[in-house]
This record gives sequence, structure tokens and C-alpha cells, in this order.
Amino acid sequence: MVWRPAKAWTSQQSVGGYRHFALIQQGGRGDQRWVELAALLAPSKRMRVSWLELKDRNRWSSGWQQIAEDDADSADQ
Repeated sequence: MVWRPAKAWTSQQSVGGYRHFALIQQGGRGDQRWVELAALLAPSKRMRVSWLELKDRNRWSSGWQQIAEDDADSADQ
């Protein structure tokens, strides 16, 4: 079975000032799986996230989700 995580992710909280990320690469096995994500608005801003963290729906959502304006304003403060 091939592991294929979603190619687009939205963080529930601002990460380095960004909320929307694209999958760059993936690796690892089992509990050691990880993905490398790049911010959509600043592709040079990359980070590695464990698959276990990415599956936490309180922290991440697959796809690019619309952000309520109230949420976007509070994330900048």
C-alpha cells in the first residue's frame, strides 16, 4: 500500500505568519512518517511536520480551507 498524503494543508493557527501550505516531499515509515511543507505565499519557508501532528484535526486540515476574517486578524496580533 502506497502512502499518499494530501498535497494541500491549512494550519488552524498561524505558523510563521502563514496558514496555507503545499506538500513538497514525504518520508519515513510507520510512526516516523513526516512531510515537508512550504508556505504558499513564501515557498522558501519550509518546515518538516510529523505525520502524527498533521493528522491532528485541531492543528491541521487537509486542503486549503477558507479562513474566517476574525481568525485571520487575530493570528496577526
